[in-house]
Amino acid sequence: MTPSRRWISLSVLIGAVLLLAIDSTVLFLAVPSLTRDLDPTATQVLWIGDIYSLAIAGLLVTMGNLADRVGRKKVLLIGATAFGAASVLAAFSPTAEVLIAARLLLGIAGATLMPSTLSLIRNIFTDPRERTRAIALWSAASASGIAIGPLLGGALLEHFWWGSVFLINLPVMALVVIVGWWVLPESRNPEPGRFDLLSSALSMLAIVPFVYVVKHLAGGTYGVSGGVATVVAIASAILFVRRQRRAAHPMIDVELFRSGAFSGAVLVNFISIFAMSGVLFFFSQYLQLARDLSPLQAGLAQLPVAIAAMAAIAVVGFLLARLGRGRAIALALAVGAAGLVFVALVEGSDQLVWLLIALVPLGLGIGVSETLSVDAVVSSVPQHKSGAASSISETAYELGAAMGIAILGSVMMVLYRANLVVPEGAEGAEGAEAAHDSLASASAALEPGSALLATAHDAFVTAMQSTTLIAAGIMVVGAVVAFRLIPNAKQAVAAHH
Repeated sequence: MTPSRRWISLSVLIGAVLLLAIDSTVLFLAVPSLTRDLDPTATQVLWIGDIYSLAIAGLLVTMGNLADRVGRKKVLLIGATAFGAASVLAAFSPTAEVLIAARLLLGIAGATLMPSTLSLIRNIFTDPRERTRAIALWSAASASGIAIGPLLGGALLEHFWWGSVFLINLPVMALVVIVGWWVLPESRNPEPGRFDLLSSALSMLAIVPFVYVVKHLAGGTYGVSGGVATVVAIASAILFVRRQRRAAHPMIDVELFRSGAFSGAVLVNFISIFAMSGVLFFFSQYLQLARDLSPLQAGLAQLPVAIAAMAAIAVVGFLLARLGRGRAIALALAVGAAGLVFVALVEGSDQLVWLLIALVPLGLGIGVSETLSVDAVVSSVPQHKSGAASSISETAYELGAAMGIAILGSVMMVLYRANLVVPEGAEGAEGAEAAHDSLASASAALEPGSALLATAHDAFVTAMQSTTLIAAGIMVVGAVVAFRLIPNAKQAVAAHH
């Protein structure tokens, strides 16, 4: 394959990943305007934000295996087409329930795109140094997409209705399908074995009920359904692992986790995205509702994260050569944690500029740790297992995003309600109920300048600061894991054959 064709292929794959990452956050900014139109409950808002990552996380392993069998190019192109169709449904959703269903379909289609892109990169770039550079660009697209989402969303929301944030998917997906069909090589696993439907079902039954439980625990409503879901999730996880150990062609090669480098890299990937997406989900609302920025200004305010994450490409090679992989990832996460502490300290300040500066170390830390941990995952396994390994890595990433929003988002709601003291003679029962539901509901229901709204603002900012500090603590745990488990190889590791 000629060099130019290789890099054109990479740009197609990056386009697909960039869009998936943008789609995971583009909605955050639309929450206030969407709340006005569709009137969702606080729980529905969390589901609208979360079901996309959940569906991707639940199906990645299945789709990665499907792609290894059917052909990665074919699955990628079918997925891209389905993604475009689901985007149209999301854009024109008449109710919160329809929007949740459309986001679910987007997630299902998204799950076909993610593992195929990494496996194709692994097959297209056989030279280890070129591959590390390709993966660095791929990771940068993934990390910066998370931050570009709010900017794009903000620009669209200034001029159009909230549904427009989904229509940006159409031209990109059309390009991916047309150019991808022309340049991408087809590749599949030469000895795939049978497709294991039972394992596929068990993997989903382990993940989805688990997140359901977390959401309800944080909302303070565990109940019988929560108990049942807990049992289902644990039992499915145990059965899944046992089945993988015995299968001749397992969906997830459990043996891969015996390698400290592999399991460490996967865990670090999960932890860093967990902390970041949990904070960013509420950060967009904080900028608009507590800081009174317009959607576009709020998007621009998050740009430092994206720029810093992209700048990570420039320093990754240097850090890898000086420190080795494990130490470089640990340092990156420590820098990210320091950024989060800084963010928490200045969230109550009047000067926005301090907040923008605080986002730089966060973006840089995430960008470096993501690039190196994904590279560690892909290069710590033999080439024919690249599809399986990359789908595990992606599952960790998407699960991190879903759990971050579910857990930190729910912690944030609990703290918000704990801090909210409704003043005497406040705006009637309806206003008090709206304020208790969320700051977004309070802002939609109450008059600007009312005492209750001011109280809700303060409660939100205090809850946000505490949640951000918790996220910083989680990142420090990630740094320790990286330091202890990931070996300090000082260059891009050649693929083992």
